[in-house]
Amino acid sequence: MCGRFYLDVTAEDMLEAFGLASAPQLSADYNIAPSQQIAAIKSAGANRELVRLHWGLIPSWAKDKKFAYHTINARAETVESKPSFRSAFKHRRCLIPASGFFEWKATSQGKQPYCITSDDGKPFAFAGLYEHWQGPQGEEIDSCTIIVTEARGEITTIHDRMPVILSPDNYDAWLDKGTQDPAILKPLLSANEMDNIHLYPVSRRVNSPKNNSPENIESI
Repeated sequence: MCGRFYLDVTAEDMLEAFGLASAPQLSADYNIAPSQQIAAIKSAGANRELVRLHWGLIPSWAKDKKFAYHTINARAETVESKPSFRSAFKHRRCLIPASGFFEWKATSQGKQPYCITSDDGKPFAFAGLYEHWQGPQGEEIDSCTIIVTEARGEITTIHDRMPVILSPDNYDAWLDKGTQDPAILKPLLSANEMDNIHLYPVSRRVNSPKNNSPENIESI
């Protein structure tokens, strides 16, 4: 699964990495957790736009927003068929930018957190889905989920799952609202681009979302 990540980039980094027409300066966040508002990139006609979405997807048909507790991740293997995700998979796909993510390895001393980033330090994008929900009292929430798949390479020494990291070459195809065929979309998830990874142990401070500082990504 993917339950924690971080984003520490400049507006210039976002413009260059994700082809945005404009981007605000984002505050660095070293401990992004479910239920928070997170940055996401959606298709807006011929352009891409940066938006804020609630992490934990709430389908339009959900009776209440508590549904989001169970949908922070969607499995790549079944995303096109699960009722919670199948409509968003066809019609509402997004990029979720990250500088790195955290995963926990089981050890005899307890679970040890690791930070996983790219070798070049550049931001990358998780494959995401988004939805719009309106509650019975008129409350409206735009929400999202991160798609996960089987771990690859060195990450398998820590955990058996990881977020799907899209190749920049596939951003346009993933965001294209005109594409709805799973036979075209599913291969984009199996490519799972991140061979140039760097992973290392970090402090258990990251276990608590209340701890949000650069110390969370320092090697120990």
